[in-house]
Amino acid sequence: MHNGFERPEWDEYFMLQAKLASLRSNCVTRSVGAVIVRDHRQLATGYNGTPPGIKNCFEGGCQRCKDRMDGKIKSGEGLERCVCNHAEANAIMHCAILGIEAGAKGAILYSTFVPCLECTKMAITIGIKKFVCLDEYSETNYDLIKEAGVEIKILNNESINKWTGKMIATKE
Repeated sequence: MHNGFERPEWDEYFMLQAKLASLRSNCVTRSVGAVIVRDHRQLATGYNGTPPGIKNCFEGGCQRCKDRMDGKIKSGEGLERCVCNHAEANAIMHCAILGIEAGAKGAILYSTFVPCLECTKMAITIGIKKFVCLDEYSETNYDLIKEAGVEIKILNNESINKWTGKMIATKE
C-alpha cells in the first residue's frame, strides 16, 4: 500500500466531469457543465449553449446574451428571450434522446451551478433526488427543491481546484 496515494471522492470526480463539460459551452455570459450519474456511472453530460444547427452564442446566435454582454440588461433579466439551453436541460434531453431513464434508482445531477427554476422542474419531473453543485445561482427556487425532497450538496471549489491542478501538473 502506498501511503501518499490519493484520488478524488466520487462527488469530486463527477464534478470534475461537469467542469470539463463546461469547457464546451458556447455561451458568452456563463459557462456551465452538468453530468447525470447513476450507480457511479456517467449517463449523460450537458453544457449551456444554443441548440444544434443554431448559430453559436459567441457568434451572435443569442441576442439576449449579446445584450447582457453590452450592458443593456442585467444578469437574470430577459431569460425568456435567451435561446441557449442550460447545461442541466441538455443532460436531461440527452438521456431522453438516448432512451436512458435517468431519474430511476437514485440518479444524481452534478452541475457547476445550482439549477434554475426550469431545470429544477425538469430534474424533479424525471425523478432526480440529489443535486451536487459548486456555486449558487440567482434564479434558483429553493422552496420548490425543498418541497420536492431534493437534496442539495455544495462542494468546496478548493477541493475541485486541487484536482484540476493535479491534472495539469507535470510529473518528473
